[in-house]
Amino acid sequence: MLLEDQRYIHEDLERLEQGIADRMSEEPKHIRDRLNRDHEVSQLLDQIQRQSSELLPLYEDRSGLRSKEIFQISTGDPLDEFYRQVTNIRDHHARYANEQAENSEQWYRPRKGGDDQPYLVETMFSGEEAYGRFFDLHNCHDSYLNLPNAKRLGYLQYLEVFDNFQPGFGGLKRADKLTDPYFKYLGDLMGYLEGFMRRTRPLENIDQVLETWQQDFESAWEHSEVPGWETDKAAKAAAATRTLSSPDAVWCEACEKEFKNRNVYNGHLTGRKHVKAAEAFAQREESQDGAGSGTTSVQRLKERAVAEREFRVKKLTGAMNIERDDTRINVERRQGMTERERQQELENLYNMTSGPQNREEEDEDRDEGDDKFYNPLKLPLAWDGKPIPFWLYRLHGLGQEFPCEICGNFVYRGRRAFDKHFNETNHITNLKRLGITNTYLFRDITSIEQAVRLWDKIQRDQNKGHIDDGAVVQMEDAEGNVMPEKVYLDLQKQGLL
Repeated sequence: MLLEDQRYIHEDLERLEQGIADRMSEEPKHIRDRLNRDHEVSQLLDQIQRQSSELLPLYEDRSGLRSKEIFQISTGDPLDEFYRQVTNIRDHHARYANEQAENSEQWYRPRKGGDDQPYLVETMFSGEEAYGRFFDLHNCHDSYLNLPNAKRLGYLQYLEVFDNFQPGFGGLKRADKLTDPYFKYLGDLMGYLEGFMRRTRPLENIDQVLETWQQDFESAWEHSEVPGWETDKAAKAAAATRTLSSPDAVWCEACEKEFKNRNVYNGHLTGRKHVKAAEAFAQREESQDGAGSGTTSVQRLKERAVAEREFRVKKLTGAMNIERDDTRINVERRQGMTERERQQELENLYNMTSGPQNREEEDEDRDEGDDKFYNPLKLPLAWDGKPIPFWLYRLHGLGQEFPCEICGNFVYRGRRAFDKHFNETNHITNLKRLGITNTYLFRDITSIEQAVRLWDKIQRDQNKGHIDDGAVVQMEDAEGNVMPEKVYLDLQKQGLL
């Protein structure tokens, strides 16, 4: 039976390879289909790993059962072993007569995405994430707002600075970062970003990437090069080379804050916050001195744990910089929408997931649904083929029409498109065909007659001040002096000639 198990695993490996090849032969256009395809391929690769791990011990044959079975087949009567296995199969089916035979060819075929075979990514992402296109950091933002001494940043502002852990970030000082709420907040943020990367990049070896980042952190920590977590000696050396906003500015190491001049700094030294920060700063120096003498510094271990999570968050955000920028743009866009439009957009996203099962049905539904949209105001269509919202129609002034005779009586809808077309190649080329070279002076002029008349006026004004030397009549007096006719006549009237 060991040989049969070995043969079956090889057959299953071939089916797995064929299933991966069938999925990779086509490139889906929708992000949901592409992400679902990658997750299925990842599961098949994991199945290959498991099957290979079961196949390897059979080839090693440490127990000797495989060699014994081969010896029995090769030395004895092969049919005896065959009939024995047939008898075992018949006994099994006699005990389980109603058991349905599974078609192994159907196991690894691509999914259709219907109700009987739902997509793997259906429950992986929230509506805000839109199948891995955007971050959903609302929970992390709420946790950040509950941190002691944290600034009250809006969600859009938080998306811009959530990976910035420099001193003074969000009002948090170095001592504020050693609290349990901040440590838990970093853990939640790091866990979300790591999980988001695993969900959106199933074919990448995330564990290897995280191991590389861990090695980078250990090297940076050993040399005290982690930004914001240097030892006090290294921090002082960095402060000596720190660039301040002005020559008179003074930096306070204990408070990690810059002051405009020495007088403001001296007044700050007597404040309660500075005294408290100076005490914490002195405790850190003592703990680091104790660590240098051979004892373990609990303070430094806490700093290492917090710095490690901050370092991981920076690396994760840098690896997903595109998703972060898209999230910020999407949040800014959604803030200009009404609640009804947000719900409609979310509903459209979910409707796309429950659409037709094949391309032919999708094309038929699209052809049948072209005339189903209720559009009595004749609004322009958006990217999804549906009329744009009426408030956007009013915002861009698309109800105003601006014809341009120079562009062949083309009608532009909206002032923005009309102003933009004066710098386009079509309008400039048509002006040059009329003999007009200085096109910048003809902005907001759409009539060919007005353009030609204005160009003629410009040419006349330019030629009015130009004197042609060949058109001036020259006169010569009796002594041979040559002068213009006007000067000659004036001198003659005065009797000077």
